[in-house]
Amino acid sequence: MEFEESGIGEECGVFGCVAAGEWPTQLEVAQILTLGLVALQHRGQESAGIVTSTGTSPPTYTTLKGMGLVNTAFKAEDLLKLRNGNLGIGHTRYSTTGISELQNCQPFVVDTLHGKIAVAHNGELVNASALRKKVMRHGVGLSTSSDSELITQLLALTPPMEELDTPDWVARVKNLMTETPTSYSLLVMYKDVIYAVRDPYGNRPLSIGRLVPISKLHNSADTEGWVVSSESCSFQSIGAKYYREVQPGEIVQISKNGVKSLIVVPRPEGDPPAFCIFEYVYFARPDSIFEGQMVYTVRQRCGRQLAIEAPTDADVVSTVPESATPAALGYAQLSGLPYVEVLCKNRYVGRTFIQPNTRLRQLGVAKKFGALTDNFAGKRVVLIDDSIVRGNTISPIIKLLKEAGATEVHIRVASPPIRFPCYMGINIPTKEELIANKPEFEDIAGYIGATSVRYLSVEGLVSAVQGGIESHGKDERISTKTTRFGHCTACLTGKYPVELEWTALSQVCLSSVGSDMPGLIYWSLNCRCLSGERLSRKRLNRSDSSTSG
Repeated sequence: MEFEESGIGEECGVFGCVAAGEWPTQLEVAQILTLGLVALQHRGQESAGIVTSTGTSPPTYTTLKGMGLVNTAFKAEDLLKLRNGNLGIGHTRYSTTGISELQNCQPFVVDTLHGKIAVAHNGELVNASALRKKVMRHGVGLSTSSDSELITQLLALTPPMEELDTPDWVARVKNLMTETPTSYSLLVMYKDVIYAVRDPYGNRPLSIGRLVPISKLHNSADTEGWVVSSESCSFQSIGAKYYREVQPGEIVQISKNGVKSLIVVPRPEGDPPAFCIFEYVYFARPDSIFEGQMVYTVRQRCGRQLAIEAPTDADVVSTVPESATPAALGYAQLSGLPYVEVLCKNRYVGRTFIQPNTRLRQLGVAKKFGALTDNFAGKRVVLIDDSIVRGNTISPIIKLLKEAGATEVHIRVASPPIRFPCYMGINIPTKEELIANKPEFEDIAGYIGATSVRYLSVEGLVSAVQGGIESHGKDERISTKTTRFGHCTACLTGKYPVELEWTALSQVCLSSVGSDMPGLIYWSLNCRCLSGERLSRKRLNRSDSSTSG
């Protein structure tokens, strides 16, 4: 719950659809794209966009973009403009880079030497500053501060070995992968195909689904089309069956003729994958499937592991609605304590992280929940939460429960303390804002008013996540020498999966203190430093000269 209250958010969701069979299609591609984005709304609420193509030669692209939620960004009459599309891609945005305005809304469409391409991107490039300089040296201007436009322009550049009259999009994407190791899942639409791409570390998710006739949803070999999505949770709402994940480093071609794996770009020797572990903890919808396992089941395992690591004498187990509910059920199952609901959520109170100060944020939380007193009065409560980020929002909940009759409130957190910023697509507060880095953390129970507080360990989280991953040994695209799975825990441990481009700048910045180099120090601080004393890129306009090179 506190992820939501603290403004921590996933950057984006991407979705694509290609109609199978003869074109023009009878499949309502625009409607499928819209419904797919609605199912990914939890990944971004700032803006939404759709680009469709006729897939003819030359193709006709139609673009629709708007600010806000999908249902408000797109009007019914606007969707009619997309009705001739045989394929298309869509995007819903929660920005970690760039300012919040329509010009940063995706997908981006650019003209290349060989025609238009449209690109939708989920993630954040770890070496964006150097890449911006490279693009600008080629005489290409950038109109936004978004990493996604940067990717689009990099793809538009002709790679060294390409013939002038024959575009090689696999070579272009592979060239992009050599330029930047992470973090991105991409959809690239060109003429009559969509290329689905995942970075070699697999930091962001991407899954493929098969559209089947609604009348034969549960048992059909017929295929009406193909969809690709940040999460498989979007498939059920559009009548699609889960097909498979795009593997780390894989480039997949999706056309009306089917799905074809083109190449898998390897990681540097010895590097494991680095799928974001917080997709499991909080960001993904519980009915999504990653690495052969359902997110809901993983969260239950986290709860069971938490019960092993942090047992307590109590009478009931409950949760802060709603993302921590599976973990609470897992904790209750293993501990043998009954699970009850202690809080009733008022769904018509706005999200509290958008309120401007701590006092109003705390009042918002108090108004957001009502106490189900009969379930816990006179009892000792174990309250499971998915996180404690700043510590501001759990305190009034504890106070509410105690005032309503709980004799003890033990907080158990189904994830480890967050201590470091994320530079790969998650908008996490600065290091100094995180409660785990404050002096109050030494007595966090006293600070928030709880009887006790315990977190799941990093080892416990990794064990819970990896314990149910299916073997990928049958996948012949993946070398048997390649590590099967691995997860990024950088926000917990400070160990990032790749070298960060601003590390050297941080050292220069620190060594320059006291010298006559205020410009360099200002520039370095406006980038990011490995220590975590970082200005959030959501709050920084990277189009400013101090950060764009």
